[in-house]
Amino acid sequence: MNTERREVLDRFLDEMRAEFPRFRIIKKEESPFSKAIDVALRIVTFNGQREFMTRYYTVIGDTLYVPQGFDNFDPVDVVITLRHERIHLRQRRRYTFLGMSIIYLLLPFPLGLAYGRARIEWEAYTETLRAVRELKGEQAMRSQALRQRIISQFTSAAYGWMWPFRSTIERWYDEALKEIERQR
Repeated sequence: MNTERREVLDRFLDEMRAEFPRFRIIKKEESPFSKAIDVALRIVTFNGQREFMTRYYTVIGDTLYVPQGFDNFDPVDVVITLRHERIHLRQRRRYTFLGMSIIYLLLPFPLGLAYGRARIEWEAYTETLRAVRELKGEQAMRSQALRQRIISQFTSAAYGWMWPFRSTIERWYDEALKEIERQR
């Protein structure tokens, strides 16, 4: 692993722990709780969400549950994802654990039209885009592959079809890019 890239991750983890002293990382494959969530997600999404254990990071309370292979991931990619997850930690602090849980999981519906979850994820994915630009450059932020991957998170089983109206997500995405440009 490139030492310089690893230092980027170590510095960011120090920042996370300074802001959230109780922050900890647990590997999903070692967590019975994560395994139970995986089974539940497979059931409610008709096996549409099959990558919860291998691709997705999940923050609950002050704990970040990380996918299999986490130790081998590119440190810069991990920092980009951690910046997204830090937004969720801040949201939980702002809304409280109970409030965040209700907004994220239930409003107005758990699946299909989960506007509360979509709003929470819009804020976090805007930070993802900002982090990509800062750590990988403008071209990476504007790549069609990244655009399609993020849009699909909202419209697919990945997050329970949280907002199935693709045109709304595309408009949000374009506005997020403009906002990031204005902040330069």
